[in-house]
Amino acid sequence: MTGSSGSDTPGQLPRDVYDAVLPPWRSAIRSVILKAVEIESPFLARMQNRLRNPWLDVYFLYTSSLGTHTFFMIALPILFFFGYHELGRGLILVLASGVYLSSFFKDLVCAPRPFSPPVTRLTIGTHHLEYGFPSTHSTNSVSMALFIFGHIHRAYTEHSAISDLVYSGSCVVLVAYVISIVFGRLYMGMHSATDCVVGVALGAGIWGAYVMVCDTIERLLSSSSWTGKGVPCTVVPVCLLLVHFHPQPVDDCPCFEDAIAFISVILGAFVARWHAVYAGIDDRLLQTVMPGGYGDEWTLRETLHWCFIACLKVNVGIIVIFVWRLLAKSVLHLVLPPLFRALAHRFDLPNRRFYTPATDYAHVPVENGLRPIPSVIDLPSALEVSGVYAEDARDGIKRRGRGATTKQDLLGKELPAYQGKELENGKGTTHLGAEVKHYDADVLTKVVVYAGIAIFGVEVMPVLFSLMGWGIKPW
Repeated sequence: MTGSSGSDTPGQLPRDVYDAVLPPWRSAIRSVILKAVEIESPFLARMQNRLRNPWLDVYFLYTSSLGTHTFFMIALPILFFFGYHELGRGLILVLASGVYLSSFFKDLVCAPRPFSPPVTRLTIGTHHLEYGFPSTHSTNSVSMALFIFGHIHRAYTEHSAISDLVYSGSCVVLVAYVISIVFGRLYMGMHSATDCVVGVALGAGIWGAYVMVCDTIERLLSSSSWTGKGVPCTVVPVCLLLVHFHPQPVDDCPCFEDAIAFISVILGAFVARWHAVYAGIDDRLLQTVMPGGYGDEWTLRETLHWCFIACLKVNVGIIVIFVWRLLAKSVLHLVLPPLFRALAHRFDLPNRRFYTPATDYAHVPVENGLRPIPSVIDLPSALEVSGVYAEDARDGIKRRGRGATTKQDLLGKELPAYQGKELENGKGTTHLGAEVKHYDADVLTKVVVYAGIAIFGVEVMPVLFSLMGWGIKPW
């Protein structure tokens, strides 16, 4: 493990900066959450001192990858490759809502993670670069566990499709999964109890809302009436508006990129489902059975044949999605900047803070933006992060930016990238002395790429598998 300064984590600028930059109601919410973090950090540190050992470190470090959006982005297409379309759409909606809403509240509140030191923060990848409140891992784990439990409970009580032992075992596994993810966030010093409690409540609320609207959504996506025909005209603008109206953070936080990814997946999945129904693809090509999946008794030869086809489907499907990511990113980064520059002469294009407009750069660097292979491939890159203690966050203004008492002073002394900008409208350009990390072309690039991933996973690849004789449904 390697060390990193806690100044890398957002939410730990002097408090006066947030009070000056944020609207009063957002600053008031942040003050409440910040107080909870200050109180809980020493307790989390003492808990770590008593419980930490190398085995638990490894366990919680790697099980945390099961709660990341990257894991879900790889795992979800496989459901569609094997004909579990309704289950896949439900999981996409539940998980995407969790990622978007938790990212929305993170950027809205701008609250830090537990202070390090005294807490030792363990993380995989770059999750420590996001705000702390609420816990996205907790939200996703609870919403997904409740979603799966709903299907298991229905199969057990209404269809008698599973035995008592399978039902009980499934419930135990789901409870263990949630406890591992939620408690793991505390053990690893990534979240306070407040972050996790709110994350759990948010996940439960998302699942409850899904239960109420899931049948309506499925009817609309599968309807041949005029309401169903309006799906693209409704889903596309709503998803784009959700991207546009995501709150502006004070720090450079990657929460917005997570929100873009999953909202775009909803867009692509719903449009793909709509097209499959209206083009007649759903009945003709998405209901075929895989070779070897016929009958109640399989011979060894049929079983091996089925397993071989299943492996081919998974590998070919994921490779095609990776190739789409690479090609689409390269083409869009080539086409979008000059297009944005041309439009900027006629329109006042929207631009988020920390995202440099196309008028200020010639091209997007090759290494910037989406990688062809998701970061889950880099799981061994674990970090141990050391940060600033609560006193630094409370009193840092005395050491950094002393005497900055007005909003303009704070913006000028503490946040040079904000000069000439307003928090609420997000207009303006990056300060000339600031490091360029994001480009406006990245936003639309991610929308197109992730919507395309969903379209490939939900419709294109299953149709190809069916046409190639590999089938869709396992039996």
